[in-house]
Amino acid sequence: MQDKTDHQLNQWQEQKSGLDLDVMGLCARILRTNNYLTKEIWDHHKSMGLSKGDFDVLATLRRSGEPYTLTPTDLYKATLLTSGAMTNRLDRLEEAHFIERVHSNEDRRSFLVKLSQQGFEKIEEAVQEHVENEQKLVAALSQEEQAQLSGLLRKWLVNFEASA
Repeated sequence: MQDKTDHQLNQWQEQKSGLDLDVMGLCARILRTNNYLTKEIWDHHKSMGLSKGDFDVLATLRRSGEPYTLTPTDLYKATLLTSGAMTNRLDRLEEAHFIERVHSNEDRRSFLVKLSQQGFEKIEEAVQEHVENEQKLVAALSQEEQAQLSGLLRKWLVNFEASA
């Protein structure tokens, strides 16, 4: 069984021997897999009427637990959006009635972002469909292989995150 990366590695082997083709293949496969996953997941979110960023904000509020309320700063840090991008996203989500902006009890000059009932219902449905979609995307791997891959990627990510 060969993938497109094998073809590219064979070309490199013929043209420039001495390269570490194992590491080149590993990184190429991770990048190519990421491209497929990203497209499939974003397309699925779009079919549910949500952008990737919309899904991220609603999911972040939902997983924060009751009362499903966070500061805009906490939201943009959790979703890796800039402050300006977060403001635009919140405007759209508020217009769609998925969130509410409420004044903070601690500081009346600031506000909190709260998941509305409509937003709660939307993310409940969307996250269930999201997980079902991800299950389909990883179905080529056994449960054991999924766990092994997840463990290896966690180990690798911890290294990156520790130095970030």
